[in-house]
Amino acid sequence: MSATDDSRVSATGDVWDVAVIGAGPAGATAARVAAAAGRKVILLERFGLPRYKTCGGGLIDRSVRAVPPEVRLPVRARAAALTFTLHGHLGRTRKAPGPVINLVHRDEFDAALVAAAVAAGAVVRDSTVVTRLAEQQDIVCVYTREHGVIKARTVVGADGTAGRCAGYVGVQYEQVDLGLELEIPVPPEQRDAWEDRVLIDWGRIPGSYGWVFPKGDQLSVGVITAKGSGEQARGYLDDFLSRLSLSHVQPTVSSGHLTRCRTDDAPLYRGRVLVAGDAAGLLDPWSREGISFALRSGAMAGRAAAGASQAGTGDEVARVLTGYADTVSSTLGPEMQAGRAFMKAFKRHPRAFHLALILLPYAWNLFASVISGRMSVASVTRRRSARFLLAVLSA
Repeated sequence: MSATDDSRVSATGDVWDVAVIGAGPAGATAARVAAAAGRKVILLERFGLPRYKTCGGGLIDRSVRAVPPEVRLPVRARAAALTFTLHGHLGRTRKAPGPVINLVHRDEFDAALVAAAVAAGAVVRDSTVVTRLAEQQDIVCVYTREHGVIKARTVVGADGTAGRCAGYVGVQYEQVDLGLELEIPVPPEQRDAWEDRVLIDWGRIPGSYGWVFPKGDQLSVGVITAKGSGEQARGYLDDFLSRLSLSHVQPTVSSGHLTRCRTDDAPLYRGRVLVAGDAAGLLDPWSREGISFALRSGAMAGRAAAGASQAGTGDEVARVLTGYADTVSSTLGPEMQAGRAFMKAFKRHPRAFHLALILLPYAWNLFASVISGRMSVASVTRRRSARFLLAVLSA
């Protein structure tokens, strides 16, 4: 996918104000924000656009609020009912007064965000593989296979945890999980059963869960477990499909993806390169929800990159990017810390979590508020009753 004048993308003496690597929610948002600030921005993507990514595609309200109003969200379905099961048993469906989650296909959602970046003035170049980063005085050299060296005053790395930027910055992770997902055509006999409803199954593997997200004529079906349990994860997915009477349906897409949560003290920038979204390891350690983190950190990164690109000295650049790191830590850090507390308790006592959700209105209301985005996990843990329960379950 190309945009505007291709001559500006070639390896010439031109220096971009901001180069963004990775065209997912974090990267597209960073490119849009930096371009809207009047900067000359190039957005690089390894794969051809639009591209599929392993992701349930559930947008909580916090994600929706982070998308500019001019972007038309490609929502395929909205769900107000959530069915919970424990290893396929003790199922119960709870329903909220209104939708708690919006369901999208990631290729369509990401394409809408990229289009918004282009409308703001960013130049997009997909099918571009970044091989190396190097800094020379006040310039970052982005080495690519297809276009030689692309030079920029600031780089935003949003190319995932396995990309070049995370390694360059030195991001460290404390939790790594494996997600497996299938896109499955909805069997005609099950269409009514998945209307306005998603399914969450708490798995037998500690910290694992499975999901079914309906999106019109497709179901996104997946499981997530700790890395290192690949065979168990595949066994869980096979068993999950069997219980759902979906084993016989040929998937249109089968994919896998690693998610990584950063350590509290992991760096978020090095020199003139900063990271956002998955590349920074920003997501909820319990639910592994990352889209809202990507959108918010992407906007922060876009503003910081725009400012740093105009800084006169290295010290000024450092001050801008230190401010970015401080903002991420103060706003998204508490949510990740709360997610870690929930994950620790959940891994020890998944049955207690399940019973609370299906039997206690108070627990269900909190869960619905969190998953919808009306309340953060951090705000839940500030409640005395929640802290007490988490302490008991984590012991």
